[in-house]
Amino acid sequence: MKRFRLAAAALLATAVLIPATAADKPGPAAGDSPVIVLDGKDGIGKGKHVVLVSGDQEYRSEETIPQLAKILATRHGFKVTVLFTVDPKDGTIDPNINNIPGLEALKTADLMVIFTRFLNLPDDQMRYVAEYVESGKPVVGLRTSTHAFNIPGDRKYAKYGNGSGVKGWEGGFGRVVLGEKWVAHHGNHGKEGTRGIIAKGQEEHPILKGIKPGDIFGTTDVYTAKPPAESTILVYGQVTKTLEPDSAPVEGAKNDPMMPVAWTKTYKGESGTEGRAFNTTMGASQDFVYEGTRRMVVNACLWAVGLEGKIPDKTGVELVGEYKPTPFKFGGHKKDVKPADLFK
Repeated sequence: MKRFRLAAAALLATAVLIPATAADKPGPAAGDSPVIVLDGKDGIGKGKHVVLVSGDQEYRSEETIPQLAKILATRHGFKVTVLFTVDPKDGTIDPNINNIPGLEALKTADLMVIFTRFLNLPDDQMRYVAEYVESGKPVVGLRTSTHAFNIPGDRKYAKYGNGSGVKGWEGGFGRVVLGEKWVAHHGNHGKEGTRGIIAKGQEEHPILKGIKPGDIFGTTDVYTAKPPAESTILVYGQVTKTLEPDSAPVEGAKNDPMMPVAWTKTYKGESGTEGRAFNTTMGASQDFVYEGTRRMVVNACLWAVGLEGKIPDKTGVELVGEYKPTPFKFGGHKKDVKPADLFK
């Protein structure tokens, strides 16, 4: 196992590259391993292990997820494992490939943070997601994770697929675990943004601690979402006329009523254990520029692992290292980038 210390100016955590697993072969040399581990510094998350899973084709999860990982490790002490969709031929990140090596890390995870879209992973990888979910452990979902998987009906893990019709798993992973599957764009995609409006009565919720009205913003549009009645809606999405944070809201039906963009719920694993789930339809790389949006997601991670009583008045979510997110679009990911390149 090859270890290297990241430059302190970029990240105050140690990155450990894990050798390639059988799922990668044929693949890159061990020094180019696709699995990144950050051993967290001191913080309230010390002793907890978070696995962050990236793999969407449009919203640059491969940029959001590493920044979130750095914040969790550097600012809050979590041990973090970061996983990507990787081309086994050359070890580069490719959101269009159904291959996420390293998912076995979920066996020791206290939390899974997922940001994937319509993935059809092979059974030998999907099994680790299924085992984790069936154990009833907590899940935090970002943006497209309402439609995280697209698995054909004749496959072993078909019930996880978006829109599943399997009894007890109607709607698939998104609906059953996170509270919603893919429905539609509610805002005008690429033209109208999202301003977070805190739900009445939820101002004191731990996940919203330190967040003032107007702090939550994103350039991605509002999704249509109707979480089940047992969910707790935390934030509604006000559709804005432009992608600027000071934009006026759109008039008319799009904001009357507003769609929820962040909520909590519980789901029951096959073990009978009830797991905490938080979902937001925000979280694209450009959304993460906004401090309030980052704070909501980081607070959600703390809440999900049962640390809500230790969330400070203003959780530290300062960006770690340089962060210049790429505009969202299909085919817009940076080419020839390996996971280790994002942590140098």
